[in-house]
Amino acid sequence: MATNKQRRDAERLRLQRQLDQRRQREAARKRLTLIASVVGTLVVIAVVVVAVIAGTSGGDDDTSAQSGGQPSKTASSSAAASSTAAAAANCDDVAKLKGAVTFQGVTVANPTNLKKEPKVCSAGKADPKALLVKDLVVGKGKAPALTSNVTVQYTGQLYRKGTQFDSSWSRGKAAPFNLQQVVPGFTQGIGGNGKAVKPMKVGGRRIVVMPAALGYGAQANNGIPANSALVFVIDLTKVG
Repeated sequence: MATNKQRRDAERLRLQRQLDQRRQREAARKRLTLIASVVGTLVVIAVVVVAVIAGTSGGDDDTSAQSGGQPSKTASSSAAASSTAAAAANCDDVAKLKGAVTFQGVTVANPTNLKKEPKVCSAGKADPKALLVKDLVVGKGKAPALTSNVTVQYTGQLYRKGTQFDSSWSRGKAAPFNLQQVVPGFTQGIGGNGKAVKPMKVGGRRIVVMPAALGYGAQANNGIPANSALVFVIDLTKVG
Protein backbone atom coordinates (compact mmCIF):
# COMPACT_ATOMS: atom_id res chain seq x y z
CA MET A 1 0.00 0.00 0.00
CA ALA A 2 1.40 3.42 -1.05
CA THR A 3 2.50 5.73 1.68
CA ASN A 4 1.54 9.37 1.90
CA LYS A 5 4.99 10.35 0.63
CA GLN A 6 4.67 8.09 -2.39
CA ARG A 7 1.24 9.52 -3.19
CA ARG A 8 2.60 13.07 -2.93
CA ASP A 9 5.52 12.20 -5.20
CA ALA A 10 3.18 10.64 -7.77
CA GLU A 11 0.95 13.72 -7.69
CA ARG A 12 3.94 16.04 -8.15
CA LEU A 13 5.10 13.93 -11.11
CA ARG A 14 1.65 14.08 -12.70
CA LEU A 15 1.45 17.84 -12.24
CA GLN A 16 4.95 18.25 -13.67
CA ARG A 17 3.99 16.27 -16.78
CA GLN A 18 0.88 18.43 -17.25
CA LEU A 19 2.98 21.57 -16.87
CA ASP A 20 5.51 20.31 -19.43
CA GLN A 21 2.72 19.52 -21.88
CA ARG A 22 1.23 23.00 -21.47
CA ARG A 23 4.64 24.56 -22.07
CA GLN A 24 5.11 22.47 -25.22
CA ARG A 25 1.68 23.46 -26.54
CA GLU A 26 2.37 27.12 -25.82
CA ALA A 27 5.73 26.95 -27.59
CA ALA A 28 4.12 25.29 -30.63
CA ARG A 29 1.40 27.96 -30.69
CA LYS A 30 4.00 30.72 -30.63
CA ARG A 31 5.92 29.08 -33.48
CA LEU A 32 2.76 28.85 -35.59
CA THR A 33 1.92 32.47 -34.84
CA LEU A 34 5.41 33.55 -35.89
CA ILE A 35 5.25 31.52 -39.10
CA ALA A 36 1.83 32.95 -39.96
CA SER A 37 3.12 36.46 -39.35
CA VAL A 38 6.15 35.92 -41.61
CA VAL A 39 4.02 34.40 -44.38
CA GLY A 40 1.56 37.27 -44.17
CA THR A 41 4.37 39.79 -44.46
CA LEU A 42 5.82 38.00 -47.48
CA VAL A 43 2.42 37.95 -49.18
CA VAL A 44 2.01 41.68 -48.67
CA ILE A 45 5.49 42.32 -50.08
CA ALA A 46 4.74 40.12 -53.11
CA VAL A 47 1.47 41.94 -53.80
CA VAL A 48 3.23 45.31 -53.64
CA VAL A 49 6.01 44.14 -55.99
CA VAL A 50 3.52 42.76 -58.52
CA ALA A 51 1.51 45.97 -58.40
CA VAL A 52 4.63 48.07 -59.00
CA ILE A 53 5.74 45.87 -61.92
CA ALA A 54 2.26 45.88 -63.46
CA GLY A 55 2.03 49.63 -63.15
CA THR A 56 5.42 50.13 -64.77
CA SER A 57 4.84 47.75 -67.67
CA GLY A 58 1.33 49.08 -68.20
CA GLY A 59 2.66 52.59 -68.64
CA ASP A 60 5.46 51.61 -70.99
CA ASP A 61 3.81 48.99 -73.20
CA ASP A 62 2.37 50.83 -76.16
CA THR A 63 1.12 47.60 -77.71
CA SER A 64 -1.52 47.05 -75.02
CA ALA A 65 -4.94 48.58 -75.00
CA GLN A 66 -6.23 50.21 -71.83
CA SER A 67 -9.02 47.66 -71.57
CA GLY A 68 -7.80 44.16 -70.79
CA GLY A 69 -4.25 44.45 -72.15
CA GLN A 70 -5.27 43.39 -75.65
CA PRO A 71 -2.95 44.36 -78.53
CA SER A 72 -3.89 47.70 -79.98
CA LYS A 73 -5.29 47.96 -83.49
CA THR A 74 -2.22 49.95 -84.50
CA ALA A 75 0.15 47.24 -83.26
CA SER A 76 -1.90 44.48 -84.88
CA SER A 77 -2.02 46.36 -88.17
CA SER A 78 1.72 46.96 -88.06
CA ALA A 79 2.42 43.28 -87.40
CA ALA A 80 0.13 42.24 -90.25
CA ALA A 81 1.74 44.74 -92.60
CA SER A 82 5.21 43.52 -91.64
CA SER A 83 4.22 39.89 -92.22
CA THR A 84 2.70 40.72 -95.61
CA ALA A 85 5.79 42.69 -96.63
CA ALA A 86 8.04 39.77 -95.69
CA ALA A 87 5.88 37.37 -97.70
CA ALA A 88 5.98 39.71 -100.70
CA ALA A 89 9.77 39.93 -100.52
CA ASN A 90 10.02 36.15 -100.41
CA CYS A 91 7.68 35.86 -103.41
CA ASP A 92 9.87 38.25 -105.36
CA ASP A 93 12.73 35.79 -104.87
CA VAL A 94 10.58 32.83 -105.93
CA ALA A 95 9.37 34.74 -109.00
CA LYS A 96 12.98 35.02 -110.19
CA LEU A 97 13.28 31.24 -110.43
CA LYS A 98 13.14 29.80 -113.93
CA GLY A 99 9.62 29.11 -115.17
CA ALA A 100 7.87 30.60 -112.12
CA VAL A 101 4.21 31.51 -112.57
CA THR A 102 2.33 34.19 -110.61
CA PHE A 103 -1.45 34.29 -110.18
CA GLN A 104 -3.43 36.57 -107.86
CA GLY A 105 -0.45 37.16 -105.57
CA VAL A 106 0.56 33.47 -105.55
CA THR A 107 3.89 32.55 -107.13
CA VAL A 108 4.74 28.96 -108.02
CA ALA A 109 8.18 27.78 -109.08
CA ASN A 110 8.54 24.34 -110.68
CA PRO A 111 4.94 24.71 -111.86
CA THR A 112 4.71 21.83 -114.33
CA ASN A 113 6.85 18.94 -113.06
CA LEU A 114 4.37 16.81 -111.13
CA LYS A 115 7.13 14.51 -109.90
CA LYS A 116 8.56 17.31 -107.76
CA GLU A 117 7.01 19.45 -105.06
CA PRO A 118 6.23 22.96 -106.33
CA LYS A 119 7.78 25.91 -104.52
CA VAL A 120 4.85 28.08 -103.51
CA CYS A 121 4.82 31.60 -102.13
CA SER A 122 1.67 33.58 -101.39
CA ALA A 123 1.45 37.30 -100.64
CA GLY A 124 -2.14 38.21 -101.43
CA LYS A 125 -2.96 41.86 -100.80
CA ALA A 126 -6.72 41.49 -100.37
CA ASP A 127 -8.89 38.50 -99.57
CA PRO A 128 -10.64 37.07 -102.64
CA LYS A 129 -14.41 37.45 -102.90
CA ALA A 130 -14.90 34.16 -104.73
CA LEU A 131 -13.07 30.96 -105.62
CA LEU A 132 -10.17 31.61 -108.02
CA VAL A 133 -8.25 28.93 -109.91
CA LYS A 134 -5.47 28.69 -112.45
CA ASP A 135 -4.40 25.48 -114.17
CA LEU A 136 -0.63 25.11 -114.25
CA VAL A 137 -0.97 21.74 -115.95
CA VAL A 138 -4.21 20.70 -117.65
CA GLY A 139 -4.85 17.03 -116.97
CA LYS A 140 -5.97 14.59 -119.65
CA GLY A 141 -7.46 11.90 -117.43
CA LYS A 142 -10.75 11.42 -115.64
CA ALA A 143 -12.59 14.37 -114.10
CA PRO A 144 -14.14 13.93 -110.64
CA ALA A 145 -17.66 14.70 -109.51
CA LEU A 146 -18.25 16.67 -106.32
CA THR A 147 -18.82 13.38 -104.47
CA SER A 148 -15.85 11.45 -105.90
CA ASN A 149 -13.04 9.78 -104.03
CA VAL A 150 -9.77 11.35 -105.15
CA THR A 151 -6.06 11.11 -104.46
CA VAL A 152 -4.04 14.32 -104.54
CA GLN A 153 -0.69 15.86 -103.76
CA TYR A 154 -1.08 19.34 -102.34
CA THR A 155 0.44 22.15 -100.35
CA GLY A 156 -1.60 24.74 -98.46
CA GLN A 157 -0.67 28.25 -97.31
CA LEU A 158 -2.31 31.27 -95.74
CA TYR A 159 -3.13 33.49 -98.69
CA ARG A 160 -1.93 36.80 -97.25
CA LYS A 161 0.95 35.69 -95.02
CA GLY A 162 2.34 32.83 -97.08
CA THR A 163 2.62 30.55 -94.04
CA GLN A 164 2.41 26.88 -94.98
CA PHE A 165 -0.01 24.97 -92.76
CA ASP A 166 -0.21 21.61 -94.52
CA SER A 167 1.47 19.58 -97.25
CA SER A 168 1.06 16.01 -98.44
CA TRP A 169 4.55 16.31 -99.94
CA SER A 170 6.05 16.64 -96.46
CA ARG A 171 4.39 13.35 -95.50
CA GLY A 172 5.94 11.60 -98.48
CA LYS A 173 2.76 10.36 -100.15
CA ALA A 174 -0.41 11.53 -101.87
CA ALA A 175 -3.57 11.93 -99.79
CA PRO A 176 -6.79 10.00 -100.56
CA PHE A 177 -10.18 11.36 -99.46
CA ASN A 178 -13.74 11.97 -100.53
CA LEU A 179 -14.49 15.44 -101.86
CA GLN A 180 -17.38 15.77 -99.42
CA GLN A 181 -15.01 15.42 -96.46
CA VAL A 182 -13.01 18.61 -97.07
CA VAL A 183 -13.72 22.34 -96.96
CA PRO A 184 -15.99 23.65 -99.75
CA GLY A 185 -13.21 25.56 -101.50
CA PHE A 186 -11.13 22.39 -101.79
CA THR A 187 -14.14 20.41 -103.02
CA GLN A 188 -15.02 22.99 -105.66
CA GLY A 189 -11.41 23.69 -106.55
CA ILE A 190 -11.05 20.07 -107.66
CA GLY A 191 -14.59 19.11 -108.63
CA GLY A 192 -15.71 22.46 -110.04
CA ASN A 193 -18.57 24.68 -108.91
CA GLY A 194 -20.85 24.51 -111.92
CA LYS A 195 -19.97 28.10 -112.78
CA ALA A 196 -16.61 29.58 -113.73
CA VAL A 197 -14.59 26.76 -112.17
CA LYS A 198 -14.45 23.55 -114.18
CA PRO A 199 -13.40 20.20 -112.67
CA MET A 200 -9.76 19.20 -112.76
CA LYS A 201 -8.68 16.09 -114.63
CA VAL A 202 -6.22 13.43 -113.51
CA GLY A 203 -2.69 14.55 -114.33
CA GLY A 204 -3.49 18.21 -113.70
CA ARG A 205 -1.97 20.76 -111.34
CA ARG A 206 -4.00 23.76 -110.20
CA ILE A 207 -3.67 26.85 -108.02
CA VAL A 208 -6.81 27.26 -105.90
CA VAL A 209 -7.39 30.50 -103.99
CA MET A 210 -10.41 30.53 -101.69
CA PRO A 211 -12.04 33.11 -99.42
CA ALA A 212 -12.41 32.28 -95.74
CA ALA A 213 -16.09 31.47 -96.28
CA LEU A 214 -15.07 28.51 -98.46
CA GLY A 215 -12.32 27.49 -96.03
CA TYR A 216 -12.69 27.30 -92.26
CA GLY A 217 -14.66 30.53 -91.88
CA ALA A 218 -14.64 32.11 -88.44
CA GLN A 219 -13.21 28.98 -86.81
CA ALA A 220 -9.46 28.60 -86.27
CA ASN A 221 -8.13 25.18 -87.23
CA ASN A 222 -4.69 23.58 -86.76
CA GLY A 223 -2.54 26.66 -87.29
CA ILE A 224 -5.05 28.42 -89.54
CA PRO A 225 -6.35 31.63 -87.91
CA ALA A 226 -10.05 32.39 -88.07
CA ASN A 227 -11.27 34.23 -91.18
CA SER A 228 -8.24 33.29 -93.26
CA ALA A 229 -8.23 33.12 -97.04
CA LEU A 230 -6.29 30.06 -98.20
CA VAL A 231 -4.32 28.96 -101.23
CA PHE A 232 -3.61 25.41 -102.36
CA VAL A 233 -1.54 24.03 -105.19
CA ILE A 234 -3.15 20.69 -106.00
CA ASP A 235 -2.06 17.77 -108.19
CA LEU A 236 -4.90 15.39 -109.03
CA THR A 237 -3.35 11.92 -109.32
CA LYS A 238 -6.37 9.62 -109.14
CA VAL A 239 -10.17 9.60 -109.22
CA GLY A 240 -12.02 6.69 -107.65
